[in-house]
Amino acid sequence: MPEIIKNKSVVTDDWSVLRLAEGETPETAVVPEGKVIVPLKVWKAQGVQLKARAELGVWLASDERPEELKGELEHFKVIAVDFPKFADGRGYSIAYNLRARLGYTGELRAVGDVLRDQLFYMQRVGFDAFAVRADKNIHDAVKGLTDFSEKYQTSWDEKNPLFRRVKRESLQAAD
Repeated sequence: MPEIIKNKSVVTDDWSVLRLAEGETPETAVVPEGKVIVPLKVWKAQGVQLKARAELGVWLASDERPEELKGELEHFKVIAVDFPKFADGRGYSIAYNLRARLGYTGELRAVGDVLRDQLFYMQRVGFDAFAVRADKNIHDAVKGLTDFSEKYQTSWDEKNPLFRRVKRESLQAAD
C-alpha cells in the first residue's frame, strides 16, 4: 500500500487521487467507491451526487482558487493541493488561504512533485499531510519537517515573529 507523511509520521495512505484520463471530462468521470480525492472540476460538475458520500476529498490544481470551495468545506475530509513541478509555488498560497482565510480545519495534503526540501515550508502554510513523489524515500523526506529549529517570520504555524518570542534583557545605562 502507498504511504504518506501525516502529522509528522509515515502512515499507510488509504485514499486514492482521481486524475482525469485524456479525453475524459469532469461530467463523465467515474468516481470510484471508497476514499477518493476528486479534482475540483469533477466536484463542480458532479457535486450534487457527490455530496451524499461520507468520505470524499477534493484536490485543487495550482491555477485554481481555494475560494471556489467557500461554503462547501464541510463536505471534505481531505483537501489536496497539486504541485505540478517543484518550482511552482502557487500551492503554498492556496494552502495558506484555505487555513487562514477560509478556516479549513481538516486534512490538508500536498500531492504531485513533493520533495523533502519543501516539507518544512509546506507545513508552515498549513499542510499536515504530504504525498512525497514516488521515486523518493519517504522515510528520508519526513526528516525535512525538522530541518530548521527556529522560525523567524510569522505564518500559519507561528503567529508571532521571533523578535516577539525572545525575551531580551534590557541594557541599563551606565552611571
